[in-house]
Amino acid sequence: MAMTVHCDIVSAEENLFSGLVERVIASGTLGDLGIEPGHAALLSPLKPGPVRIVKQGGEEEIVYVSGGYLEVQPNSVSILADTAVRAKDIDEAAALEAKKHAEQAIENQGADFDYSRALTQLAEAAAQLRTIQQIREKLGKH
Repeated sequence: MAMTVHCDIVSAEENLFSGLVERVIASGTLGDLGIEPGHAALLSPLKPGPVRIVKQGGEEEIVYVSGGYLEVQPNSVSILADTAVRAKDIDEAAALEAKKHAEQAIENQGADFDYSRALTQLAEAAAQLRTIQQIREKLGKH
């Protein structure tokens, strides 16, 4: 049996995952992170995007986080997310609409335009769509 470490993924709204995992893969602000049992202690900000969890026994789950922090301690991995949603629960139509709206806002800048807010909305929508794509690839549905 593969070695495991305890992992928690929590947001302000809920505890999304708690259990033993063989591996956690996430996008930190300085690059992708692959965490396995025995990993050195670490604290990293997370970019919006998918977090892939390989549970004990090899089953995989993908969770979308809109940002937050990943902390690695000797016996645990914690992800404290601003917002977290299981990939299967993401509303693809809403993400596409949010992406389109942000792109239009950037294109048609007005006097009260908030560029950084529009870019943040665009990045989050794109990250949600990447998460949906990743789960489709995992399931073999294109």
